[in-house]
Amino acid sequence: MPSPSLNTIYDAVIIGAGLSGLQAAVLLHAAGLNICVLEATAHIGGKIRSVQSSERGFNDLGATWINDTNQEEMFKLVQKYGIETEIQRADGDSIHQGPGVDGDASGDQEVLQQLLETVRRESAQCNLEDPEASPKASELGRMTFRDFCTGISQSETAIAFADGVTAGLLGVQGDEISALYLLHYIKAGSGIDNLISDQKHGGQYLRARPGMQTIPKHLAAELPSDSIFLEAPVTSIRQWPESDTPCEVHTSSGQVFTSQRVVLSIPTPLHKTISFDPPLPKPRQILQDTTVSGYYSKIVFVFSSPWWRDAGLSGVLDSWTGPISFSRDTSVPDDDLWSISCFIIGIRGREWSKYTRSERYEQAWSQFKACFGPFVESIPEPARSFQMEWSKEPFHLGAPCPIIPGGNDVMVEAAGELDKPFGKVHFVGTETAHVWRGYMEGAVRSGQRGAAEVLGALRKDN
Repeated sequence: MPSPSLNTIYDAVIIGAGLSGLQAAVLLHAAGLNICVLEATAHIGGKIRSVQSSERGFNDLGATWINDTNQEEMFKLVQKYGIETEIQRADGDSIHQGPGVDGDASGDQEVLQQLLETVRRESAQCNLEDPEASPKASELGRMTFRDFCTGISQSETAIAFADGVTAGLLGVQGDEISALYLLHYIKAGSGIDNLISDQKHGGQYLRARPGMQTIPKHLAAELPSDSIFLEAPVTSIRQWPESDTPCEVHTSSGQVFTSQRVVLSIPTPLHKTISFDPPLPKPRQILQDTTVSGYYSKIVFVFSSPWWRDAGLSGVLDSWTGPISFSRDTSVPDDDLWSISCFIIGIRGREWSKYTRSERYEQAWSQFKACFGPFVESIPEPARSFQMEWSKEPFHLGAPCPIIPGGNDVMVEAAGELDKPFGKVHFVGTETAHVWRGYMEGAVRSGQRGAAEVLGALRKDN
């Protein structure tokens, strides 16, 4: 690992080598600034992690999908780096596993339609730039999303809808998240219909054939080889906001980096692991103490042949019994890669997480076989499998991004501070984005914003 020169004063130190941090670093470096990136783990990419799963194929254990229409910044990077994409397969019959004998977990269709229409209408009215300016902001900020849904219909269907939406999108239950936050999140992702879609314009439309981690690796390759410091957790940030004195960034190994500006690209709940001098303002302290990341894990089964395709199945499983909540076919035929990625989320995921790795595998595989078994002659054992529990990663704590709980005033009083600088420290990350928050697109956009802030501030300082 490179070592900082004792005499080096960087223009900017970027903390976190995920998409947002690397995007900011690349733009600042391209503008002629002297920068460095400090990453707490041994990996580039944050919650993007790709693994080789066949002779030529790769699977994503973290962030996976983009689209080529309303996620234009990510698609620009795909084009820039010449990365081939794979359209998410939607052909074939899907499997639904519900609590009833007949597998019907859809509930009252009239109530579901009413809930969807209300979510569409209320989310469209949200003010993404200023949450407090949204209609009924105070009321929606204090209630949970489950409260919001049961206010529309006092029914089990409303509770199931609330929990299904919040678990599917963010890995939490409906009573754990602010209604206003969730409605903002939906608007940021261009609406509930696009968020849950595997089709064109949807959140799950395209995958990177060589794995999504190729994008942060390409970004990192644009930086000087001695500017990225891996396994360098930051322990403190000291700044003198009203003077020309550079900031000091200290790592757990005792290294000290000095810089004119700091870009912080780590999840808000991890801010409490860093000592700030002077302390963070009260709204940011509230955010770091109240925001939490949901439970969002994957188990990927890799097979030697596409037996489910041969049987006319899509590879999609939607379950209300668990531990697997849903699955998608993540194969790449041109690479002879045949895989189904299964998502374990929310409260069922947290229960599943308590077991040993082998026990978790057996539970997931038993459910998988029970669901697919009736539709095929036989299910072969996987050639290999992969598990990824983001909640057990100490520098991530969950996925896809932190949420603000309901039942309090945090959403109205503090959420607007997520992307506001504190002195010479600038905050980026997908949770700070106003467009596609929680997604790779949001991460890239936040990195672009952070770089622009730093460049503007340095011009002003000089």
